[in-house]
Amino acid sequence: MGLKKERNLDIQPVATYERQSTRDYAGLLQQLESSDPSKRRWGARDLANYPQAVDPLLGRILVETEHPVREAIFDSLQQIGGPAVVSGLIPLLRNEDAAVRNGAIEVLQAMPEDVAPHIVELLNDSDSDVRIFAIDILQQLAHPQTPQWLLSVLKDETHINVIAAAVDRLAEVGTTDMLSELKALKLRFPDESYLQFAIQTAIDRIEGA
Repeated sequence: MGLKKERNLDIQPVATYERQSTRDYAGLLQQLESSDPSKRRWGARDLANYPQAVDPLLGRILVETEHPVREAIFDSLQQIGGPAVVSGLIPLLRNEDAAVRNGAIEVLQAMPEDVAPHIVELLNDSDSDVRIFAIDILQQLAHPQTPQWLLSVLKDETHINVIAAAVDRLAEVGTTDMLSELKALKLRFPDESYLQFAIQTAIDRIEGA
């Protein structure tokens, strides 16, 4: 469920006719609401230069139907960064549109310090899907606490799919001091063949690292 794609954040030059609208903040906001998808796309890209554009960009995601425009919005939000972007993206993990959820996850993966204060809350969310999405974020989150956050899932989680997702991630980032927890997990779920395989794979990778 995790994402591997890296975003290209380079702003490419565009034809003059595509930028005939006013290029100040007010003009770009107007362009973001244009009926022309290409104008919305370039408006979204140029709003990356305006930190105050977080709310308008987040609001546009909820109604945007064109994939290139949505990609431009997520790119700009990633460039702007900061706690406001993280706080605005986290609710999108519950969005019914998989493309919206995946876009939010991808941007959150690139913001370790701003995401870190929210990880524990996400891992304890009442919705198991949100907990899995939190583990997806941890897949690429370059934060030193990632292994410990994943280990906490093994200790406290009861949903088999969430546990399996955490085990898969620990196979990549786990350390030898976590082997005892992984082995104990095998004893908790003796009849779950897939989980048994995933745990043993994690153990073998950690021991062979």
